[in-house]
Amino acid sequence: MNHHNAPQEEPAEHLRFAAYLSELEQVSDADEADLVSEVLTDPDQTMARSAVLWHLDRRATDIHPGPAYEPWAEWMTHVTVRHPFLARRLQEWSLFRAITLGQPWSRDALLESSDWLQLKTAAGPNTEAVEVLAEHGRTKRIRNTARINLKQSSPPSAASQHIHKS
Repeated sequence: MNHHNAPQEEPAEHLRFAAYLSELEQVSDADEADLVSEVLTDPDQTMARSAVLWHLDRRATDIHPGPAYEPWAEWMTHVTVRHPFLARRLQEWSLFRAITLGQPWSRDALLESSDWLQLKTAAGPNTEAVEVLAEHGRTKRIRNTARINLKQSSPPSAASQHIHKS
């Protein structure tokens, strides 16, 4: 019997993951916390947390600059409180929001944050945060990303401005 040509069934957790992503993408704001809570009761906790992480990142990306972010993050923090990785991601989104919007933020909190947040911040618009990461980012990739960002965002020197005007 040739197993190479037999169609392979999608594992049940893959099907549930895809279904969760679809449901989370379409959920109303009013039902979001209940759905996230329901997903987090799945017996495959790794898959469930991955689906919720995907959702949190998508939602935070969409709303972090606006006023809807703070109440949403507070509510999602309550829902994810028993899931340290998800709770930390929400804290890091709040730190990223503060840095991006020029609100008060802690240098120590940035330097203690995950590689994910440091890399995201290193590519961002806050020059002070980028300078901190160019010097003290946890990995070479983070430091290089920050240095490249600083070079690309720095104004041209007076000599090059003069050349361009001629």
